[in-house]
Amino acid sequence: MMVTLQWVYMVGGAIFAAYALLGLRDATNPRRWTTSAFWGLLALSMWAGDYLGDVGNGVLVLGLIAIGALGLGRGTTMIAADVRQMRSERFGNRLFLIALIIPITALAGTFLFKALPTMFDAKQTTLIALALGVLIAGTVGCLWLRAGPIVPLEQGRRLMDSVGWAVILPQMLASLGAIFALAGVGDVVGDIVRHAIPQGSLFGAVVVYGIGMALFTIVMGNAFAAFPVMTAAIGIPLLIQTYHGNPAIVCAIGMLAGFCGTLLTPMAANFNLVPAALLDLKDRNGVIRQQVGTALPLLAVNILLIYWLAFP
Repeated sequence: MMVTLQWVYMVGGAIFAAYALLGLRDATNPRRWTTSAFWGLLALSMWAGDYLGDVGNGVLVLGLIAIGALGLGRGTTMIAADVRQMRSERFGNRLFLIALIIPITALAGTFLFKALPTMFDAKQTTLIALALGVLIAGTVGCLWLRAGPIVPLEQGRRLMDSVGWAVILPQMLASLGAIFALAGVGDVVGDIVRHAIPQGSLFGAVVVYGIGMALFTIVMGNAFAAFPVMTAAIGIPLLIQTYHGNPAIVCAIGMLAGFCGTLLTPMAANFNLVPAALLDLKDRNGVIRQQVGTALPLLAVNILLIYWLAFP
């Protein structure tokens, strides 16, 4: 039997289902019913998304949005302070070895699984290896720290409850980018923007493309969502077809320009809101404020790199 991406979804669904069930019994969470329902619907989407159809998945997404609007809560599932202190003193920085298992397994599995095409889906080896790394790291952690299997699930639930609905924002925004591309938004944007670019100005086209990638990313929260829109609007018709730019350079550095927008927006919840929530920062936008000084100069450098490197 071949291991496919569906196996990864099954594992992810099982984890979110565990969060939902464990959350139901957490009386310290003032919103345990809505919180459990949210994680339960997310588990259902991973388990049965292929069978629900477009309408069913649409209703499920609306359910997630409605529950998120009602508000999620979090309980108190922290490991006792004395236990954490004891483990910190005993293991020290060696605790980070558990976390390193995940990227090491993902890297090794990416190359190894491709050599076993009858056992693993060759197109999804990285994600399969990543999921395997999570399972291995969890098992090693439980055995090494002599913790029960419920501990990583409880602590994972605590982190997810702290993040709340923002945990699914990247997936939602990436889907929105695909919808925009299919709806022809890139063509509409291109018609509008091309009138603002001086006729025959290569540098003007590059500037508009780079800044447009950053701005769309700020709005949509995800450079992968902005990429199909701006590439269809400016990248392909102007930079590649008209000015004969190198497609690999235009697209690769264009994505980097979009990532500069990621540093500047709360819509990029996984980068900018999640750390603030996990660290209990008083300023929810504190991460963004610290990144402005990096994002803006880096955007200017990316624009210049496209102009210098992409065109013969």
